[in-house]
Amino acid sequence: MSDMHMRAMIVDDSVIAVAKLRVALESLGYTVVGSANSGVSAQDLYRDLRPDVVTMDITMPDLDGVTATRRIVEEFPDAAVIMVTSHGQERMVMDALKAGAVGYVFKPIKAEALAATLAKVQARLETL
Repeated sequence: MSDMHMRAMIVDDSVIAVAKLRVALESLGYTVVGSANSGVSAQDLYRDLRPDVVTMDITMPDLDGVTATRRIVEEFPDAAVIMVTSHGQERMVMDALKAGAVGYVFKPIKAEALAATLAKVQARLETL
């Protein structure tokens, strides 16, 4: 997969978080193909874009990231969703992993932590 161009989608209700994630993902060689600002719109956007990886904020006003992840993974079992969370939300991270998320990173996003999580995701995708 390393020679393929990886496509990413960002789901976060914070414009600042989306911008930071975009910079981090692009610095790692990903192409950000779209972003959604709510859990509700994330499923439709995923269906349209079919990205290689999704970064999903846990806390959003209309539909939390755990539920949005569950819905995406139910429809697309091969979806690679990485949760983006704040410290103190560990229980929700566990719920998200049970819902089908493949990993998580903490805010504030650090490119090194994101790179390590994405490497694990890529390794998992290559074994499917």
